Amino acid sequence: MRACPRYPLTSPEPRAKIVADPPLADPLASRGVVIIQYCVENIHLEPVFGAGATAASPRVGHLHLSLDDAPWVWMDASGNPVIIQGLPPGPHKVLLQLPDANHRILDKATVSFVVPGNTGPTPHH
Repeated sequence: MRACPRYPLTSPEPRAKIVADPPLADPLASRGVVIIQYCVENIHLEPVFGAGATAASPRVGHLHLSLDDAPWVWMDASGNPVIIQGLPPGPHKVLLQLPDANHRILDKATVSFVVPGNTGPTPHH
């Protein structure tokens, strides 16, 4: 897992940032499973929303994630790696957006990858 630097948060707070790694090579190549590790800086991921949450210090936020330019997103505040499986072979991309508690995007990262064909167990004859 990526080690995130810790900065003291003072007012005004430094810019929030997200850094995402390419998917882990072995699970992608062997099973087509996408595991994206990421790190956020100068913000804490929490499932807290609304006007009152924007006054929290240190600053809180969450992730908006989308796959292959889909018009919808899913949200996550766990801080755990993003895991996606069952994608068809071929090129894909995941957009990780880092919004504040009111969904204002503070930073973003895009991870592109190729799911290989013929993933999964080899059939026995």
